[in-house]
Amino acid sequence: VQPKSKKTLAKNGVKNIVVVDGVRIPFLLSGTSYADLMPHDLARASLQGLLNRTNVPKEVVDYIVYGTVIQEVKTSNVAREAALGAGFSDKTPAHTVTMACISSNQAMTTGVGLIASGQCDVVVAGGVELMSDVPIRHSRKMRKTLLSLNRAKSLGQRLALVAKIRPDYFAPELPAVAEFSTSETMGHSADRLAAAFAISRVEQDEYALRSHTLARKAQDEGLLADVVPFKVPGKDTVIKDNGVRPSSMEQMGKLKAAFVKPYGTVTAANSSFLTDGASAVLIMSEEKALSMGYKPKAYLRDFVYVSQDPKDQLLLGPTYGTPKVLERAGLTMADIDAFEFHEAFAGQILANLKAMDSDWFAQNYMGRKSKVGAPPLEKFNKWGGSLSLGHPFGATGCRLVMTAAHRLKKDGGQYGLVAACAAGGQGHAMIVELYPQ
Repeated sequence: VQPKSKKTLAKNGVKNIVVVDGVRIPFLLSGTSYADLMPHDLARASLQGLLNRTNVPKEVVDYIVYGTVIQEVKTSNVAREAALGAGFSDKTPAHTVTMACISSNQAMTTGVGLIASGQCDVVVAGGVELMSDVPIRHSRKMRKTLLSLNRAKSLGQRLALVAKIRPDYFAPELPAVAEFSTSETMGHSADRLAAAFAISRVEQDEYALRSHTLARKAQDEGLLADVVPFKVPGKDTVIKDNGVRPSSMEQMGKLKAAFVKPYGTVTAANSSFLTDGASAVLIMSEEKALSMGYKPKAYLRDFVYVSQDPKDQLLLGPTYGTPKVLERAGLTMADIDAFEFHEAFAGQILANLKAMDSDWFAQNYMGRKSKVGAPPLEKFNKWGGSLSLGHPFGATGCRLVMTAAHRLKKDGGQYGLVAACAAGGQGHAMIVELYPQ
């Protein structure tokens, strides 16, 4: 479908940057087929999937950037380990970024920066998360004792240290999906946000059901073209996301509150679940892509990062990011043909839609004259979202960008808007423009 062309967002003196293609391995519920792997295994599979799909010569890639949130201690620079495992040239540098749920967005925009500044022509960006295995530490007291034991010279010193160990030293420390600055879990914050915006349990369950229903439809119609099969060592080949489970309002209504007990509205059914997965995209300057004979999928245009108070505005990143990125690009909400927002919780999505549609919120909290307006649902997350497809923290950003590009191509749109909230009260928004067909 040839879109009715609005103006293009090319800027004088700034290179056009394109995404040539992108892939992801299926996103799986934690504790399923990827349970025995390590993060670099998933990241390597996404890199190999990208190589297979694009046939890009490995030596052409100037740089590799990956995002991840909960780091495996053995592979702290997971981008480098995955790249070596996938057979990229050992001359290609790689680094890893972290920015909670927008880590792979940060990886992509880092790539955009490297290309725009003329340092690189070809960057692979991606993200990975393996929630099936997270680092569980000894308590600080125990760590201190073990480090002292390491330094102890005599048997006497060692025995004296061992004698100091108490039963409470053995209590483990788990990584928490909680804010360091407030000690509040994200689910608890989402429940408070839903209450602040008067979003009912029924509305949240309905939105979650919509996400699962649309995701199942997109799966059945073969629209999720970024998914590549992954042969799990010693297991079967995984071909699709396994968290998509359209239920009924009745079944969902039976679940108890997950965070604010007993009267909270956020439940396991209207929250995103712990997910394993990895994604990768190939980003180039437009001239490089064309000189190599590629037909890019989309331009990566203006983007913004935003930050708010992590206590009361933890999950409102899209509300703050959307008007900023539209202004930067000189667009309005009406110009956007496809919205792809990260769905952390149904309540978080609905709160953002309400905040975006509120002049009062815009004036009192954002220092703006008027609201930006809520995205129309017929253009919003049409192929499901994080609630249904899953949310590997480090990998979701690339999924949002590729889905926006694929939706624009299928529906004949020109502009997509990607947005996400992230822990720390941060957020991101980016304009994706369909590459002229």
